[in-house]
Amino acid sequence: MTFRVKSGNENLQNAMRKIGYNPIDMTDRGEMNCVRSLMGGDYPRFHVYSKEEGNEIVINLHLDQKKPSYSGTHAHAGDYDSETVRDEAVRIKSALK
Repeated sequence: MTFRVKSGNENLQNAMRKIGYNPIDMTDRGEMNCVRSLMGGDYPRFHVYSKEEGNEIVINLHLDQKKPSYSGTHAHAGDYDSETVRDEAVRIKSALK
């Protein structure tokens, strides 16, 4: 699920931390890769790729159900449009108002 929020006075890293996401790294596309645990462990976890575009933050959100099945791959059981993901998007939008 991809959506936009106004960045206000927050830089990208501070905005991600404000909503409880831990930055992992930057992608080759210039997106900040961040995660937030759903149940206290490594998985399941919310996973976002975010970037600044003008005065907005573009957030691409999904839920990683489990870690990749095969060594060297990035494939995982991802959830992109469930009620849980939609609720998290609402929470993020509200927190970054």
